Formats: sequence, C-alpha cells, structure tokens
Amino acid sequence: MPSPATTPVDQQPPARPANGLDRFFKLSERGTGVSREIRGGLATFFAMAYIVVLNPIILGSGTDKFGHQLDAGQLVTATALIAGLTTILMGLIGNVPIALAAGLGINAVVSLQLAPVMSWPDAMGMVVLAGLVLMILVASGLRQRVLDAIPNGLRRSIAIGIGLFITLIGLVDAGFVTRNPDDAHTTVPLGLGVGGRLEGWPVLVFVLGLALTFVLVIRRTKGAILLSIAAMTVLALIINAVADIPKGAWGLTAPELPDSVVSTPDFGLIGEVSLFGGFSEVGVLTGSLFVFTVLLSGFFDAMGTIIGVSEEAKLTSKDGQVPRMGRILMVDGAAVAAGGFGSASANTCFVESTAGVGEGARTGLANIVTGGLFLLALVFTPLALIVPSQAATPALVVVGFLIMMANIRSIEWDDPTIAAPAFLTMIAMPFTYSITNGIGLGVLAFILLRAATGKFRTVPWLLNVVGLCFLVYFLLSPIEQALGLG
Repeated sequence: MPSPATTPVDQQPPARPANGLDRFFKLSERGTGVSREIRGGLATFFAMAYIVVLNPIILGSGTDKFGHQLDAGQLVTATALIAGLTTILMGLIGNVPIALAAGLGINAVVSLQLAPVMSWPDAMGMVVLAGLVLMILVASGLRQRVLDAIPNGLRRSIAIGIGLFITLIGLVDAGFVTRNPDDAHTTVPLGLGVGGRLEGWPVLVFVLGLALTFVLVIRRTKGAILLSIAAMTVLALIINAVADIPKGAWGLTAPELPDSVVSTPDFGLIGEVSLFGGFSEVGVLTGSLFVFTVLLSGFFDAMGTIIGVSEEAKLTSKDGQVPRMGRILMVDGAAVAAGGFGSASANTCFVESTAGVGEGARTGLANIVTGGLFLLALVFTPLALIVPSQAATPALVVVGFLIMMANIRSIEWDDPTIAAPAFLTMIAMPFTYSITNGIGLGVLAFILLRAATGKFRTVPWLLNVVGLCFLVYFLLSPIEQALGLG
C-alpha cells in the first residue's frame, strides 16, 4: 500500500471537517476554504450587480393593457430583494455556487408580450404559475429525468456554449463589441468598438482588465479575478474623475462616488400578483401558451447554467451527475415563482456565477456572500453600483475560455450524431443570445440525425418528448397564427 505522501489526490480520503461551517458546506471535502468562498461570492456579485439597474429598465419600459408602468424605485427593491433571498436559499439548500436573479430574456417576454395584453399583476401571476409548474415537475422527478436523458456529449457542448455565451456577454457589456446600427446598411450585426475602432477610456479599462485577469489566472495568483476587478475599478474611478468622458460611455453603471451611499427601499410591488386574472384577459389557450413560453425558457436556461457552472466547478461525477440536483432544481423553480410574486420577473440561475467559480468558489457559502450583498444593496444601492461593467466583464471572458478548455476534448467528435448537435448547441447560444435556443437546436438535431442513421431507438423516449416541446417552442408564432391568436 502506498504511503499517504505518494497516494494520488483522488484516492486519498477527504479531509476531516474543521468545524460546523466546514461540515455544513462540505468545504474540506470540495477542496476549498472560507476565504476562497468569500472571494468567489464577491466576484459573482460584482459580475451580476448590473441586474439591479438593468431589470428595472426592461420592466419599467413596458406598459400594461391599462397604461400602467411599474415604479423604477420599487423595481430596484424587488430585483435586489428576490435575487438576495433566492441566492441565499440556493446556497443553503443546493450548496452550489450558483447565484440567481431576474432572468434576462424572460423579463423582456413579461414586459413586451404579457403585460401589453393584461395588467401587471396578471402578467406576474403567469410567472408565478410557471414557477409552480416547474416545482411540480421537480417533485415528480421529471425534470431530473429530462436532464439524465441528455447525452454526455450534448451536456459538454451546453457547458461550452455557455462559455461562448458569457464571453460574448462580456465583450458586448464592455463595449468591446457593439451592435452595428440599422442606418449602417450592413448585414454584419456586430462590430469592433464603434465603427470598427476601439475608442474611449472605458474600453481601455476593459482591455487592461482582460490582460491583467489572464496574466493573474495563468500565474495562478490567489484572488486573481477579484484583484483584477478591484484594480480596474480604482483605475476607472481615477479616469472618470480626471478625464472628460461623455455621459453614458460607461454603460449602466458609471465609476462615480455617489453623493449618498444609502437609499431607501420601497417594497410596494411585493405580492402584487393575480394568479389567474391573465386567463380572463386573453383566454385559456393563449394564457397557457404564455405560461408554456416562460416555463420552457426557465426550464432549460437554468438546466444549461447548472450544467455549465457545475462542470467548471468540478462538482460533477464521472457520469456527469450534479450533487443535490433535485434540491437545486426545486430552488430554481421556487425562484421563478418568487420573482413573479415580487414583481421582479422570473428569477433564474445566472451564468455570471462562473466568475465566482473562476475565483475558486465550490460551495453554497459563496452564495451566502453574494446573496448578502444583494440584500445590502437594498440600502446601499449607490455604493454597489460604482463598479463599471468594464471592470467586471474581463472575468466573464477569461472564465469562458476556461470552460471551453475544460470541456472541448470530452465531446465524441468522431460520432457525427453527437458532433453536429454539439456544434449547433455551442454556436446557437451566443449567436441567438439564448441558452434555451442552443439546447433546443442541439436536441432536435440529435434526434433527427439518430433517426437518419437508423439509431432512433437509441434516443431516450423522454428526449423525444423534449424535442416535441422544442418544436412547439420554435414554431410558436405560426401555431398562434393558425389558431387565430397572432
């Protein structure tokens, strides 16, 4: 028998927990510590703090059937409160470093599709119903079985697609990549900087931050991502104070020391929901389609994020299983319902959690830190928003690279029925700006190619059901027109 000094790490018994905190969160078992979890929680918060500003803008821009708009101050409170509570809940119950907040995409559906044909309480009621259905699916074991039915190669491609997706998010949020305006009369949707050139101090902060983050990560510097965010925030504060920078050049959050660090939360939107009022406004069929849209998006967005973050955190088993998956999915379903109850739109798992994982987070203790900061943001919102996106987004690009590097070699590239769906999954996520779309195209391509090569019987029956749901999802517009609902 080899001595402990020569025994491989993966064959050595897990370290004995040092205390109750260690035992509860399995810190030693997962090879982490309190300081790493705190750094990871901080990194995740700074990477996703923008949602406190962005979600109120998206929801506040919509008007319901009766001409009502949601109050911006109340939306800030609702966004931070529900994000904080659901993130802490995920940490305590799921014990994974996956933070939650109002889901981008779903909030646009609520604001631009649901609210215009019903009242805001009715629209939020639809979100609550979708969350309750998700919880029922988890309790029945169906959601777990759907995850188990996805082939390992597709799971890996989902993780890679999320890596590419968060990379694009980072580049766009930093202003390194921008949308070409319609009046440019070009078929190219995105371009470098402004007019093909990098201009302005904010982009320089991002470029320097990206270089610094890569150097620190490759040199295995402890606290690499957090150090980079802190350094670039200080640099951005200095630049913004001495340079003449146009208003809005930094994006949603500008590096400015606020006049006051304290704000007063307004809880007026909490509980303003009507569970079934929307059906009386639009009918049972249309209402059911609305719930289905929110449900499917929440179902697979969260599933893809959980797979990607867990893979990056090395929490998955050899067969790709995630520990406590049932609990994680139940909290996610509850978060969707909680988001509707708080009028913050559906809350779901955030891919920006990979910033914390890149900093070393491996347990739910990081979530306690992230969630606690969201709750502090209820009162200290001005202080929480001094970190510009250009200081935080380099972490997303670097982590995107790390996710791809860790998973790309594990895909069966010599099997076209896996390789082609994996390819579609990977490219569809960043190109369509949707995790759900990427998973849907991958699943449909897998079923089609297995059928075309005489291997249809190897496709799990539940995956065929999922494929049918995605077919309805992608063809929802013509279906609505055929039923006279368009």
